[in-house]
Amino acid sequence: MPARFIVEADGGSRGNPGPAGYGAVVRDGDTGQLVAEAAEFIGHATNNVAEYKGLIAGLKAARALDPDASVDVRMDSKLVVEQMSGRWKIKHPDMQPLAAEAREVFPRGRVTYTWIPRERNKAADRLANEAMDAGRDGRQWEPRKPAGAAASGAPVGAGAVAEEPLKTPAPKAGWAAPADLGTPTTFVLLRHGETPLTPEKRFSGSGGSDPELSDKGRWQAERAAEALAARGSIQAVVASPMRRTRQTAEIVAARLGLEVRYEDGLREVDFGAWEGLTFAEVQERHPEDLSAWLGSAKAKPTGSGESFTTLTHRAGVARDKILARYAGKTVLVVSHVSPIKTLVRLALGAPPDSMYRMELSAAAICAVQYYADGNASLRLLNDTSHLR
Repeated sequence: MPARFIVEADGGSRGNPGPAGYGAVVRDGDTGQLVAEAAEFIGHATNNVAEYKGLIAGLKAARALDPDASVDVRMDSKLVVEQMSGRWKIKHPDMQPLAAEAREVFPRGRVTYTWIPRERNKAADRLANEAMDAGRDGRQWEPRKPAGAAASGAPVGAGAVAEEPLKTPAPKAGWAAPADLGTPTTFVLLRHGETPLTPEKRFSGSGGSDPELSDKGRWQAERAAEALAARGSIQAVVASPMRRTRQTAEIVAARLGLEVRYEDGLREVDFGAWEGLTFAEVQERHPEDLSAWLGSAKAKPTGSGESFTTLTHRAGVARDKILARYAGKTVLVVSHVSPIKTLVRLALGAPPDSMYRMELSAAAICAVQYYADGNASLRLLNDTSHLR
């Protein structure tokens, strides 16, 4: 049976804003026994930011122990409890992406929120203060192994993330009346233009040489800019921070008269030792790793590579950050093959291996609409008509 956990979380700031830290504990839901701790000094921040960071760390610690668990979150922050319970609107722009990240850790319906008085949240408060003390002394808080961890799984420290598939709610069958759904948020997904590696079909991720656009790639970006300007509905531009996506986004944004906002979660996957190699070269040098990678989203490219499972987590969080910031708007999202395919896959509720069945050309355009009820609709895939 899936486990049941209690997460107690807190955060504090000495100055509000000021030097800040968070703490979180995970307890067995039946016995109350401590099974994991997390804490971190996060630098200069407000109390509310630190509290949300503590919540996220506690949820991730619980998921590392059992990704199928149910969780009762207990906090003395009335703000966080009411906002995450959906009773209070999240208005502050600093809180919206943090709340979105917290919601991604477990599927909807598996986490409940309860307000508790401060005196019942002493363990998390102590950890938050330990983290702030550590930051004051120029070091980071170090986790201690709690009693019972050997039986329930090792505790996780600050920033640890389990490599489990992102559990996005399945799309609902049927359609509601448009008036009931409100104005959708539209992502116009643009892959960057060609680089010198693109026509050679070489692995080019976030761990390689970070190539620039080629002359053809710049031409493709300019053609995309003209097509998107003619579309006339783009209201914001968000891009991966890598060089080829920055250059593509800047060309389009200049034509649209908009600024570019960068989101690290949109960067390409890290292909490790495969960076710069062709598929045939990888097959010759690392056949077993390649076979495992093609067969499982959890498998990583050779060396320091990143799995598609990890990509799915960060792309999903980036998606929710953008949805929170630009609700009801049309946003140009400039990214790479793997993140764009991942967003399309999640919108369709398709399995991970569906990514191998999608074609996405350089400077191609896709479009996904997201509705308030949690549904998503794929509107366009691999449109290259502007390049003809």
